[in-house]
Amino acid sequence: MARGRGWQRFRGQAHITKGALYLLFASAGLSLIYMIGSDEIRAQLLGALGASGQSVWGELKLWQLVTSALLEVQLVSLLFQAFALWMFLPALERWWGMKRFLLFALYTSVAGITAGTLVGWLLGGASALHLVSGLDPFVFAGIVAYGILFANQRVQFFGVLPMTGRQLTIGIIAFAALFILLGQAWAEGAALAASMILAWLLVSDRVSPRLWWLKAKQKRMRRHLRVVRDDGDKKRWLN
Repeated sequence: MARGRGWQRFRGQAHITKGALYLLFASAGLSLIYMIGSDEIRAQLLGALGASGQSVWGELKLWQLVTSALLEVQLVSLLFQAFALWMFLPALERWWGMKRFLLFALYTSVAGITAGTLVGWLLGGASALHLVSGLDPFVFAGIVAYGILFANQRVQFFGVLPMTGRQLTIGIIAFAALFILLGQAWAEGAALAASMILAWLLVSDRVSPRLWWLKAKQKRMRRHLRVVRDDGDKKRWLN
């Protein structure tokens, strides 16, 4: 009975949402085409979509800051991203709604890939050619957001290991930091750090792109308004 209840909790947490499913299909589809494709197909995909310091800042292929997020070249990383999109990140979409969830994915992915490619470009040499791709920046940013919004919520990691949202976030960040330090993967480290910092700023409302957009819209509207006095009644003013 206990085992059955554990599976029910696991299945309940694994209820993927529409936005997360869109991201999973787009990333998995494009990445699998790369993985099973010929050398020519791989070269074409990397040249068109994959971001590196050389391609972005040396050749000014700035669109790769967006497209590179959907191209994952390592199967293990793709499986981890799929697991996170299936298990934990849908909770963010249910909390925010699909539009804000997808915008969060866009902001954090672009921030991470921008930082990663910039660090690679500044380090030079082989680092400038190092590919910074995949949804890892967004996934780790989402885990940070999950740890903030659902800090005390109990989760079943892999369906068997109970912990809180905060403990899950701290554990995964510590594991990622250890991996980066041991492998001296500075470009990946910069990408993850930038995306996680941005996630913290967005979730804590220290940075609000939506508020900036509303303020800009309000300023544009004010340019089309003027104060008019009713000559029949000097106390009446119209906007």
